[in-house]
Amino acid sequence: EVQLVESGGGLVQAGGSLRLSCTASGVTFDDYSIAWFRLAPGKELEGVSCISKSDGDIEYADSVKGRFTISTDNAKNTVYLQMDSLKPEDTAVYYCRAELSIPCIVVLSTSHGGSWGQGTQVTVSS
Repeated sequence: EVQLVESGGGLVQAGGSLRLSCTASGVTFDDYSIAWFRLAPGKELEGVSCISKSDGDIEYADSVKGRFTISTDNAKNTVYLQMDSLKPEDTAVYYCRAELSIPCIVVLSTSHGGSWGQGTQVTVSS
């Protein structure tokens, strides 16, 4: 069973940075796509970024391109989301999701399935 634990959220001023972590147990990332989603108040769940170890694919939502960077640490079985130049509209609960053998472009376009973490709150003040 895949278990995911997110951490690294918090309160930051606009223009600041945060790094989120998603650590997996019960699985190694080799055959998985790991994605970050976010849920903001009054909005739908949004796929933010995804990385696939199997084919090296990396995808970003247009809303975060150039500001967010996804990466992995194989030794720690952890996926990071480095968030720079944060904006108030980035405020949301951020979740990581693991999908086995599904391309990132598909993972980001769906909001169900796979294994999910419990989420971490990111609040960006203006």
